[in-house]
Amino acid sequence: MDDRVAGALSLPDDWPAHPDLSLALNRMGSFDWDLDSGLMHMDRPALDVFDLRVEEYDDRPESLGHRVPTDEGVRLDAMVAQALKSGRSNYGAYFRIKRRDGTLRWTHTQGFIRRDGTGRPHRIIGIVRDATQELADSTARHELDQQRRRRTSLVDVTTAALAHARTVGDVIEVLKKSQGLAHLGATSLVMGLMEAGRIHLVADGPEDSFVPGTRYTRTDEQYPMSEVVRTLAPRFIESATDFATSYPILWPHISHLGITSAAYLPLIAQARPIGALGLLYSDKDGFSGDERNLLVALGSSIAQSLQRAMLYEQEHDLAEGLQQAMLPRRIPDVPGAQIAVKYRSARLGRDIGGDWYDVIPLPGGRVGAVIGDVQGHDTHAAAVMGQLRIVLRAYAAEGHSPATVMARASVFLHELDTDRFATCTYAEVDLTTGVVQLVRAGHVDPLVRESDGNCRRLPAEGGLPLGLSAEFGRLEYPVSTVELDPGQTLVLFTDGLVELPGADLDEGIQLLTSMVRNGPQDLQRLADRLCEEVDERGGEDDVAVLLLRRKAAHAPQPGGRLQQHVAQSDPEALSSARHMIRAAVRAWGAKTRADEVELAADELITNALMHTDGGAIVTIRVLTGPERRLRVDVEDRSSALPRRRDAGEAGVSGRGLMLVDRLADLWGVESRGSGKCVWCEFVIPAHE
Repeated sequence: MDDRVAGALSLPDDWPAHPDLSLALNRMGSFDWDLDSGLMHMDRPALDVFDLRVEEYDDRPESLGHRVPTDEGVRLDAMVAQALKSGRSNYGAYFRIKRRDGTLRWTHTQGFIRRDGTGRPHRIIGIVRDATQELADSTARHELDQQRRRRTSLVDVTTAALAHARTVGDVIEVLKKSQGLAHLGATSLVMGLMEAGRIHLVADGPEDSFVPGTRYTRTDEQYPMSEVVRTLAPRFIESATDFATSYPILWPHISHLGITSAAYLPLIAQARPIGALGLLYSDKDGFSGDERNLLVALGSSIAQSLQRAMLYEQEHDLAEGLQQAMLPRRIPDVPGAQIAVKYRSARLGRDIGGDWYDVIPLPGGRVGAVIGDVQGHDTHAAAVMGQLRIVLRAYAAEGHSPATVMARASVFLHELDTDRFATCTYAEVDLTTGVVQLVRAGHVDPLVRESDGNCRRLPAEGGLPLGLSAEFGRLEYPVSTVELDPGQTLVLFTDGLVELPGADLDEGIQLLTSMVRNGPQDLQRLADRLCEEVDERGGEDDVAVLLLRRKAAHAPQPGGRLQQHVAQSDPEALSSARHMIRAAVRAWGAKTRADEVELAADELITNALMHTDGGAIVTIRVLTGPERRLRVDVEDRSSALPRRRDAGEAGVSGRGLMLVDRLADLWGVESRGSGKCVWCEFVIPAHE
């Protein structure tokens, strides 16, 4: 060997380093790795860690290759190289080695890097030791920590689930269906709530575990729930013997269930007991301290949820009672119609809505049908709804036209000193003619169900919601006139029936149309089914439904009457009025004079719109007496009386009253307060 090679293999004078005796006493081996020569000395304890004999190791690290798995060796080499390059003075790592029998065991090494004056590393002195037991103890501790975290997580998960429980039934359902009881190992639970000084059993299981006579128990009786309510302290029953000795009255009735232990917890809210919870176990003996603490924490969470649920139920009952008090107590019998209504309250505690319906009997075989919704979901919305319903009913009963009824109701709501507005649909139905005058104030369009079950949307031009139309001075409500044939059903509803999560209103209308089409023929069953559908999809808004089916046509009643407002700049209203007159004449048996009546009425309406400042109110009715007569009234706001004049050969106007005089049997003018009424009458044959 030349001098250059000998110099490269030269070793430090103190190599190998002599390990401290305490290392061997602690079953640790040492190594001294000279980086210049590449040789690494390992003492006997270190070789024992690698399961090597002295003669099997030649001071070269490569000799350890068959003891260190490839992936572990790559990881160790990368870690040591990084420590050397980064200037660190030490490193440490856990790695696995392969023993003679092929099994793997964990090992720990720690090396200390020595550098020269320039910072260049030239030597690593370190230790190796068997870490199998250490990691085994660590795994056990990790599993114990995981078990504790799982139990703590149980309380968190159960608490999160209980946060969504609104009723006592919801709380019980969460406890029975959650995995919490299963994680705790409980096989069943019992729960009782305080009612009038007694404990009311509200949940028990399994089915054969109910003990007769325990549905209601006193707090001074010898039952575990009575004890924890009385003492406000939990009771942990460690064994079947403990149970039988402590509660001899109860045990004979449940001994067949195989119960080995039980935990009874007082449910305390705001420092007073509201009930008790019992968890029964069939394969458990005793409770550790951690388990007891977790169960007590679980009981506290359940108590808070139960108190919130009971408060919710009380508030909901109060709010629903207020809402029901605002709705009509009964629906009147209306000759010529079959009517069904349904109200479904909101599911948000006292946050009920302002939905309402109403049926208003009117003279002359007519009926008013109302559906509406006051903005908001609180008791104030319900109170406003009650006032608005009464006012709208009063205006309709006074004989105002549907458009006037809606306009006056809007003014009333605007002057009520509230920030609420309301959507509404008012339909005045003449059951003799089938003519429906429909006014819509920001509400959803109604539906019509045919006698064969088909269903379609009934588009109706609408105005602003009640309250807003008065605020913005837009009180002219257009009237849509349609005919309702015998057997057809008018479907009025509030938007809670068609609101679908993540869908627009049209999709909800389509779904409702399908449900009405495929629903039962009986109206009340249909109304019930529509609201049940909202429950099934979890709808949280309140819903009002009104169904009105016209029966077979019947003879007109004395004083039968239809009325409509026609605005000056509303050609649609003029067309609607003509449609109303045509339908009424045909239904009232005056078909032979239909053209005359329609032409005369058209002349009177046109005169009112052209020669007065404002719209006209058209009324058509049947007068009974010695002879049946059909009368048309056209009211306007002008007190100036009309006069008949000769239009001349080239005149384009002036023939209106002359035409009315020729067509009608009688006509005339009457003063009406600040305006007048021009009327004409036609004798019509007896109605068959």
